[in-house]
Amino acid sequence: MTDSERGRTMVARADAREAAETVQNGAGRPRPGRDTGSGTWRAGLRRVILLGSRPGPWKRGTVLAALEVLLGLVMLLHARITDRGGLGSLVETSLPWFGLFVPVLLAGALWRRSAAAVVALLLPVTVWLNLFGGLLTDKSGTGYDLTVVGHNVGADNPDPAGTARDLARSGADVLALEEITPQARGTYEKELATTYPYHAVLGTVGLWSRLPLSDTRPVDIQQDVGPLGATKPAEAKMADNRALRTTVATDHGPLAVYVAHLGSVRVNPRSGFWTDTRDRNAQALGEALADERNERVVLLGDLNGTTDDRALDGLTSRLHSAQAAAGDGFGFTYPADFPLVRIDQILVRGVRPESSWALPATGSDHLPVAAGISW
Repeated sequence: MTDSERGRTMVARADAREAAETVQNGAGRPRPGRDTGSGTWRAGLRRVILLGSRPGPWKRGTVLAALEVLLGLVMLLHARITDRGGLGSLVETSLPWFGLFVPVLLAGALWRRSAAAVVALLLPVTVWLNLFGGLLTDKSGTGYDLTVVGHNVGADNPDPAGTARDLARSGADVLALEEITPQARGTYEKELATTYPYHAVLGTVGLWSRLPLSDTRPVDIQQDVGPLGATKPAEAKMADNRALRTTVATDHGPLAVYVAHLGSVRVNPRSGFWTDTRDRNAQALGEALADERNERVVLLGDLNGTTDDRALDGLTSRLHSAQAAAGDGFGFTYPADFPLVRIDQILVRGVRPESSWALPATGSDHLPVAAGISW
């Protein structure tokens, strides 16, 4: 029996005794020899018993406290969550939004007046701040040597010419585009020709530059695998190519630039968070970066994953995020109408990010991303 139940039992017994005394002595007549204020005394006693039987602030809200500890452990141990059905990737993609549970749980703890729940909330708050607190401050600077911009222009973009003009006005020295369709390729080449005298397009990805390009080649990210992929002609593979590598000649020496568009992810009722193609592409691109001999590297692309996603470990272990190093906030890029995640990335090695930001929306469903880098 709990303290609360025992208290209610004691009050019930006191009420029963009082009722019996009332019946014995006649309704409305005080018992001889007793003070007529005994009813008030008994009411006070009942209040004391009830207050004393209520659980204290450390015993209330135990369920809330347990939920808060669970939230903290999920964020702290996210890398150990199974990736069966893409669960691990899904959790890691959504990690920043787990912080929204904190004010909800805090409100519940205050409503329940639970000291235990308030203290337990320190765990998820500490873990979240450790993971993302650095993104809450503005780390951007000025005076960089080169501006790079990346943008998934969208295969269904209704205004590729307008998008190209917006990007030409962005001030980018190096501009990387993904999801270029055969129908829109000529439009981009025409609209960007004046601003960028050098460019290369391989399949669905391209790079435009104010500086000379050399050694441009496709990067095999294992887009076509299996028996059918092995028999596919090179011309057909090039039409769907989704990654390239080139060298930009800068005043500080050669800069290796990669442009990539990794496979899409899907939420499927049968397979869960489907990431197979994206994961395979990421692994192949990581291997290509491991073989890169140039010490200065920039990767621009729609990676269809956040830098917290374990599937991108092969990239984030070799390059670091410009947004994390020199951005202001999370820099969410998708969907453009109401950005919830940052899947469009600028990752660097051997150069110093000075500033990182997202550009205004174009006709695409992604926002463009930009970074200023220095040597």
